[in-house]
Amino acid sequence: MSHHFCNMLQINYPIIQGGMGNISNAPLTAAVSEAGGLGTIGCGTMKPDEVQQIIVETKKRTKKPFAVNIAINVSPYTKELIELVIEQKIPVVSLSAGNPAPIIPLLKKNNIKVLAIVAAVKHAEKAESAGADAVVAEGFEAAGINSNLELTTMTLIPQIVKNVSIPVIAAGGIGDGKGLAAAFMLGASGVQMGTRFIATKEAPFHDLYKQKVIGASDTETMIIGRSVDQTRRVLQGPYVETIHTREKSGISVEEYNEMTTEAQHTKGALEGNLTTGFMNGGQVSGLIEDMPTVSDLMEKMMTDAKKQIQKVNEQLILPINNIQK
Repeated sequence: MSHHFCNMLQINYPIIQGGMGNISNAPLTAAVSEAGGLGTIGCGTMKPDEVQQIIVETKKRTKKPFAVNIAINVSPYTKELIELVIEQKIPVVSLSAGNPAPIIPLLKKNNIKVLAIVAAVKHAEKAESAGADAVVAEGFEAAGINSNLELTTMTLIPQIVKNVSIPVIAAGGIGDGKGLAAAFMLGASGVQMGTRFIATKEAPFHDLYKQKVIGASDTETMIIGRSVDQTRRVLQGPYVETIHTREKSGISVEEYNEMTTEAQHTKGALEGNLTTGFMNGGQVSGLIEDMPTVSDLMEKMMTDAKKQIQKVNEQLILPINNIQK
């Protein structure tokens, strides 16, 4: 299934970059595609002309396929962005944060492969029925805006694999070869990563952001937004604590939205300002300890995944042989 998935997207490795909203950029997107994966430009709340600039720059940096992620109910420009990806002949589009069904037929009509980001079996089934080519099943470990269903990757992937026939990509908590191997064991055809790509040499984010990810312990991410049913996983920091305190005293949806705009995320991620900004971060941060090139990261992941699968096979053979005797 992994080979089918890679052939479908015309990539060498079954690794996709997660959409990063308004901090998306051409250097990292192109680096992921050049390394054999599928780079992704996340539109966030950016205007279509801003997204177009990133697309044009990415095309200058790589001739390989890359994707564009459109957060349907987050972006105020969804209709215009759909027109843009068709005009720019983007080969792959991922749809998140909304119902993809009305959009999929138009994209498919223009020979665009569609990935639907889902957080439950029912969402995956609906996406498949609507014509999605694959689903990205994102567990609650993932960075940024998350599903309030709070299903973890370990439980989510096998249930979705069982209920759909299209490829399933695992997302949330994956950042190394062991995670890739685990995703395969759960039935996934590939993985999507966001946080792990932050701590790479090509990623043009503030050094404080990279160091926060590299230095994070297993408990240094937290969820904000539960009180207003808008969950988001972020790295701990002064501004995040301010939001959390406001939630305890009763924050309105409007105030929460004002405090968690893409502008505040940009302040944290690009300016390194944790007093008035925040940084998205997944639980996988606790596993990240270095800052390789994107190419070295992906090659090591593939090598380590193969070694891990072989190691497990060897561990299973001995007990089975003993039982048969």
